[in-house]
Order: sequence, then C-alpha cells, then structure tokens
Amino acid sequence: MSVNNDNHQENKREVRPPQRRPGGFGGGGRAAAARPVEKVKDFRGTLQRLIAYLKPQAMPLLLVVVFTILSVTFTVLAPRIIGEATNVLFEGVMSKQLTAGMTKDEAIAELKEQGQDQLAEMIAAMDLVPGKGVDFSALGHILITLLAVYLLAAFFQWLQQYAMAGVAQNTVYRLRRDVDGKLARLPLKYYDNHSHGDILSRVTNDVDNIAHTLQQSITQIVHAIAVVVGVLIMMFSISSLLFWISLMIIPLSLLITRLVISRSQKYFVAQWDSTGALNGHIEESFTGHNIIEAFNQQNKTIERFDKENEKVYEASFKAQFISRLIRPSVNFLNNVNYVIICIVGGIRVASGLLTLGGVQAFIQYSRQFTQPVVQVASIVNILQSTVASAERVFELLDEKEEIPDTENPVVLEEVKGQVKFEHVYFSYSADAPLIEDMNLDVEPGQTVAIVGPTGAGKTTLVNLLMRFYEIDSGRITIDGVDIREMRRDDLRKIFGMVLQDTWLFNGTIRDNIAYGKEGATEEEVRAAAQAAYVDHFVRTLPQGYDTVLTEDASNISQGQRQLLTIARAFLADPRILILDEATSSVDTRTEMLIQKAMAKLRKDRTSLVIAHRLSTIYDADIILVMDKGRIVEQGNHEELIAAGGFYYDLYMSQFLSPLNADAV
Repeated sequence: MSVNNDNHQENKREVRPPQRRPGGFGGGGRAAAARPVEKVKDFRGTLQRLIAYLKPQAMPLLLVVVFTILSVTFTVLAPRIIGEATNVLFEGVMSKQLTAGMTKDEAIAELKEQGQDQLAEMIAAMDLVPGKGVDFSALGHILITLLAVYLLAAFFQWLQQYAMAGVAQNTVYRLRRDVDGKLARLPLKYYDNHSHGDILSRVTNDVDNIAHTLQQSITQIVHAIAVVVGVLIMMFSISSLLFWISLMIIPLSLLITRLVISRSQKYFVAQWDSTGALNGHIEESFTGHNIIEAFNQQNKTIERFDKENEKVYEASFKAQFISRLIRPSVNFLNNVNYVIICIVGGIRVASGLLTLGGVQAFIQYSRQFTQPVVQVASIVNILQSTVASAERVFELLDEKEEIPDTENPVVLEEVKGQVKFEHVYFSYSADAPLIEDMNLDVEPGQTVAIVGPTGAGKTTLVNLLMRFYEIDSGRITIDGVDIREMRRDDLRKIFGMVLQDTWLFNGTIRDNIAYGKEGATEEEVRAAAQAAYVDHFVRTLPQGYDTVLTEDASNISQGQRQLLTIARAFLADPRILILDEATSSVDTRTEMLIQKAMAKLRKDRTSLVIAHRLSTIYDADIILVMDKGRIVEQGNHEELIAAGGFYYDLYMSQFLSPLNADAV
C-alpha cells in the first residue's frame, strides 16, 4: 500500500457536512421555520403542472364530464317541472274564483267591466277553464315525471363520483410513486440539508392535500360549470329581463374573489412551510426524547414547540379567515340579487307577462345559479392551499438528482478488493476545499484503519468511496475500474457496512439480520448471528428470532442493536468491509469477542476501519492518520508510536491520565 498527499495547506479550514441532530438532518427544521411569508412563486405554472398529471386519466375524466352533464341536465329540468306543477295548482285555484260555464274570454271581459284590469291580464296569461278547479290528473303526471328526473339525476351523479374516485386515486398514486422514486434518486446532500420533518410533510401532508382537492374540487368545478350553463339557458328561456339582472352578480363576485385571493395566497404558503418546520421539531423531539430528558431541556423544547406551533396557528388563521371572506361576501350579493328578482318578477306576474310558476322556477334557478358561483369561490379558496402544497412537492421533484449511472456500466465479475484514490479533490462547499490531491492505494486483503480527531474527514472518504457524494476531480478505482463507470447498485453490493449509528426497522430480529442478503436461509441467519455473538442473547428472548423490534428498536439495548447490525454484515459476506466505530456501543468483553469475529471476517477481504478507540486497531496492516482532510501519517501501530508524531499524541491522550498527557 502506498499513500501520497500533496496538500500542505495546514491552516485550511475543514468543511464538514451538516451535523445530524437526533431525528433530523442538519437544522432543516429551523431553516424551514425561518422562511419569509411569500406567495407561490408560479401559481399558473404549478397549476398547469398539476393538471398535467391528469392527462393519463383523460378517458375516465371524459366520462366524469359526461356523467356530470347528464346529472345536471336532469337537475336543471326539475325547477321548470315544479313551476308547471305550481301553474296547475294556481290556475286551478284561480279558475274556482270564476263563474262556471263561462268561457275564458267571457270571464276576462267580466273582470274588465268590474275594473279589475290587472287581474284580467293575469287570467289572460293562464291556461284555465272557469269553475273547473285543480286538474289532479295533470298534476299527478307532472309529479311522476319530477320523481323520474330526480332519480336519473342521482344515478348519473353516483356514476360521476365513482368515476372521479378512480381518476383522483390513480393520479395521486402516480404522484406518490414519482415522489418515492425521486427520494431514491436524491443525493445524500439533500437529506443532510433538509429536516426529516419537512421531507415527511411534503410526502404526506402536502400530497394528501392535493389528493383531497383532486377528489372533491374537480367534480365540483365540472358540476359548477355545467350548472351555470344549464341554468343560464333555462333562465333566459323564462325571462330575458330577469336573466340580465342575474348576470350582474358575476363580475362583482369575481372582483371580490380576486381581491381576497391576492391577500390570502401568501399565508397558505406560510401555513405549509411552518407545518413542515413543526413536524421536523416534533420528529426530533420524539426520537431524541432521552437526550432532552438527560440534559433537562424539556422547557426549551416546549418553548420551541410553542413558537413553531404559534407560527402554524398565525399563518393558518390568516389564510383561512381571509380566504373564507369570499363565501359571505358572495352570499350577500346573492341575497341582494334574490330580492331584486322577487320584486321585478312579482310585478311581471301581476302584469300578466310571466306566470307564477315561471317566477318560482326562475327564483329556484337564480339560487342554483348563485350556488355554483359560491362553490367556485370556495374551490378557489381550496385551490390556493393546494397549489401551495403542489409547489412544495414539485420543488422536491425538481431537486438535482444524483449523476446518472453510465449507459455502458462495467460489472466486476470477481472482486479482488484493490482500492485506489488518485489525485482526488473534494469539498462540501466550493469556497472551502476539504480533500485536495489525495492519493491512496489499498491492496486486496489489507486492513486499513483510518484515525484522527473528530471532523478530520474520515467518514468523508467512505462517502466518496460509496458514491454517496461525488468527487470534484480525480478518480477512485476498485480493481482498476473507475467507480463512476459502475452502476451504484453494483458498486454498493461490493461493500458491507457497520456504522456507529445503528439502523433497524420495525420487524422481527430474523428479518433485520436477513436484510443483509436477499433470500437468506434460516441456517445462514443463525450462522451469522452466532459469528457476531448475537445468537445467545436472542435465544434468551421470549420469542427468540421472532421477537419484533419496535420502530426505533427501543425494546433492546444499544449494544444489542449494534450486534445485530454486525450480524447483518456477516450475512452479507462482502468483498470490502467498512467499519465505522462498529464496536463503540458494546462492553469491553463483547468488544473483544467481536474483534476476534471481525478478524475472521476480514480474512482475505479488504477492510476499512474508522476508529476513535485506538485499542481496536492494533492489528491493522496500515493505519492512516488524518487531520483537516489530509493524510498526515501512515504505518502500523508500532511504527507510528515510534515516530512520536500525530498518532503518538492521539494514543497518549487516550491511554494516559490527563496529568501525564499534559506532561507528554
């Protein structure tokens, strides 16, 4: 193995990736909470993009429109039919007031002789026979027709809702699938710079908000448009004068809606941003509960929760209050319009220019007409919130992804385990380089320990080797093949990792160990458990290997969790092994046993061991000593101690008392 590093800038400041707090990444929650209140950046563009998700559902959506039109057609016919029933009743009542046996013209003439000209004009507009009374046969036919119309309207409305449920859920399914796929393609940098809570809020709250809108609002919009068109036609057929009076409400309603939207939109954006920040804080608080208790930070945590919760409350209150001003304002205009129609319609009935049933039908139509106007105003209110959520989801979908794998990847059929860093440059931030011109050569089967103070860049080497981060220049090779010429999946199959931060999922112990190898048999799982000294403590559990771990594996100790991850690595049987403080959470006796097991596991395998506890790397073939992103020393334990350099100081600081260490 050979090492060369030409970086001699001793005073360069190291730039490390944002540190992860319990339950979240790099302060994303605070950043989200600090966002200024702003409007949606591109309301129209976001809305068009959201609509584009409906294109694959064009045919089902067309059926929704057809069913809606049919349902509305029968619905708008109902008031006209009710008006006919009213005319039959009213004409029957009025005919009873006239002398039987007379013709209609004779009755009208008699009324005019008596000076009742207005009543005569009203009778002239009616279709009646003096003295006949109510025609109950005609009334019965009308009511049967009305019942059939209502049944057909309900039937087509049911079909509309059924079809729309499929459209909405299929669309949201695609959106969730795209978001999930995007999360798998995002680089580690994204997760380092965003809190878990904010990401979860985009994936759950924002997508659910979109789903609700697609399910409810689209059918309401289509229904409202169909109702407006149908009702306008029926209103115009009854009275053109009342029709134009009713139309006066539309521009006034649109003006009010526009004014309210312009003031409420920024608060909807703030509502969802602050919700993401609050979720991030809650997630951190739950996962870091023990730490909060240990450091007596309960009050500060509660204070921060109250602060974040207050932001959600303020933004949500303003958004909902301002946006909900639309409905009462439009309702007020509707009521004014209703009064005008009643007055003008009554005058025209008295003048014989309209029938009573016609006015009654027109009043019903005016209510049906204003109802979709109010409905659309409410939908616009919902749409503001939805577009704010959609923009947050699309921001995630537009995030820069990992560099795509090469089209013609190289597949290593038989991995030997040679690792080389050749003139590698890397920085987390462009203005602060971390690794400059690093050269490293690890021969197959060697165990290489990487040590150094916290923040020296040890884990960064592993991140680069696994392509969690991409190097700025130079190249890293395995068996002479540039890792960028390999697919990430193929590359990462070469490695087995045991990290200081254990990760176990909600499932049985057997499933957690078997996670290391697809299709692992029961015998392989138990063999790996025995090799990692897991088998004994698992057998002491009531359910043994069927014991179900909780979501954070809190029902077993930290040391036992670490042992399970080590067993998983045994089962994976990798060609290159990466151990990042893999024994930091176990007791000394267990550590000694694991060291023996690790020695067996490392046999004929290349191993990279990141360690703070120098007692764990005595037997390493080569020890690399890193400081400020560069390798300052290399050699085995005895050589480095004899050199009396940086490694010697680290060693003495761990194994001597503070007094003696100061003397050294």
